[in-house]
Amino acid sequence: MKIGFDNNKYLTMQSEHIKQRISQFGNKLYLEFGGKLYDDYHASRVLPGFEPDSKLRMLMQLADQAEIVIVISAADIEKNKIRGDLGITYDSDVLRLIGVFEERGLYVGSVVITQYAGQSGADLFRSRLQKLGIKVYTHYVIPGYPSNLPLIVSDDGYGKNDYIETTRPLVVITAPGPGSGKMATCLSQLYHEHKRGIPAGYAKFETFPIWNIPLKHPVNLAYEAATADLNDVNMIDPFHLEAYGVTTVNYNRDVEIFPVLNAIFEKIAGESPYKSPTDMGVNMAGNCICDDEVCKEASKQEIIRRYYQALNALAAGTGTEEEAIKIELIMKQAGISKEDRSVVLPALKRGEETGGPAAAIELEDGSIITGKTTELLGASAALLLNALKKLAGIDHEVHVISPKAIEPIQRLKTEYLGSKNPRLHTDEVLIALSISAAESETAQLALEQIPNLAGCQVHTTVMLSSVDIKTFKRLSIQLTSEPVYENRQVVFH
Repeated sequence: MKIGFDNNKYLTMQSEHIKQRISQFGNKLYLEFGGKLYDDYHASRVLPGFEPDSKLRMLMQLADQAEIVIVISAADIEKNKIRGDLGITYDSDVLRLIGVFEERGLYVGSVVITQYAGQSGADLFRSRLQKLGIKVYTHYVIPGYPSNLPLIVSDDGYGKNDYIETTRPLVVITAPGPGSGKMATCLSQLYHEHKRGIPAGYAKFETFPIWNIPLKHPVNLAYEAATADLNDVNMIDPFHLEAYGVTTVNYNRDVEIFPVLNAIFEKIAGESPYKSPTDMGVNMAGNCICDDEVCKEASKQEIIRRYYQALNALAAGTGTEEEAIKIELIMKQAGISKEDRSVVLPALKRGEETGGPAAAIELEDGSIITGKTTELLGASAALLLNALKKLAGIDHEVHVISPKAIEPIQRLKTEYLGSKNPRLHTDEVLIALSISAAESETAQLALEQIPNLAGCQVHTTVMLSSVDIKTFKRLSIQLTSEPVYENRQVVFH
């Protein structure tokens, strides 16, 4: 994989910049972490070289100064909101994140339940956390938030919220997902600290959009595509331009909320430390791009993948036409089309030739391998086998899985588990390959190539089952599919 981002430079530069910001505010900084603090796969895709756990590793360099507070909205608990990339509820993710942070030696001080208005689900979750020995604080719904400033900055507004007891100079406020109330939690703490005579500051760590690259840079456009469902729009920060005469990039929600935020700062402390939303940020990612062309190309590919995701969601009834249309417009701004994804046309061509579902994969050396549906294998399973044989230097005509390994799995599926489809899925074909590897050196050679599939691109001519999607994800393969159901052949454009 070509590298476009200097991860080591980022770790050093980012931690130093945060230390400077802590000292600016009398050694107490509430740092709102936008996006994902852990497993940031979007950043690693659009900035090749960025490690998914980079932000966590950066924090580990500040471990002796940092304390983590995890925020979750009572409304999200009540409706069992799901984190899309992991398929788990927000409350389950809070417990997962606590485990991840503590395994890395980071101190998790507490959990805050925000927007609380007596929800029973929130009460149960609070009780569950307390039984695990985790401190829990409650923040309430403030009527008229964020415009009713006299109420917000009063004993009946922020003053009604629990004061979060913290012990370290850097308090990192993170959450399972957007809309959890991170910023409000930071501001509530500033109010309480000020009442106690403790100087404290606020800053925001949001990786995207990157403030010091152009507005229509593909990296920033890819962020718009990723948040198309939220209707976020990147824009020039007008406050920064007016204050400094310098053009920087921010996004609409931060620009819209800034006058209110500024007024809250002034009401709490008498003056605001910031002249613009860009001033609030501490993100150094833009300074660590070492090959702009690599990042541009990676981001263009991400936009196309997001477009296919939106079309698939629309076909499945979980997405909106507006989201797909918005990403289509972003593709036009980036000067790209679906055909710029190298695996799309080969997959479609193979599907036309065979008259059934087909798939294509691009290997690291740029070669394209295809797979078709057979009596024994689904197209995705056949594709994986073909790719592994190519990587291992095994002739395409050689069978790496013995019939003895396939037949029992097919019999189990059809005779005992009630499946009408005897073809092997991707996970089943890998199990069959591993069984064959016990007796066959050729199968063992193919099996050993699995790590080399990471980062490869795949396109399929039909939407896949959840089993196949999960297998590709576990293999770190980046997948797109035509918005077509295999059995119902309904096409969504």
